[in-house]
Amino acid sequence: MATPSMRDRLRPLELLGFSGAIALFTGIVILFSTRNWTIALIGLGVAFIAAILVIALLALSEKPNSSKDQVLRDDDDQPPHE
Repeated sequence: MATPSMRDRLRPLELLGFSGAIALFTGIVILFSTRNWTIALIGLGVAFIAAILVIALLALSEKPNSSKDQVLRDDDDQPPHE
């Protein structure tokens, strides 16, 4: 059984970090616009959960080797050179 690479092991942390950055930005914008900590924390939590869901769904829709498959499909469509 092949062990996952370092990039594959750190991918979930990368996605959580990106979601956290989006949530932090949203929370800061809400805090500066309303000056209410409660609403800012609620907005931060909602933005974090929404970002995780969107990023996870986009990651699931990605094919693992889509660039290689595209190259092979393009080559198969053309007739052989004589």
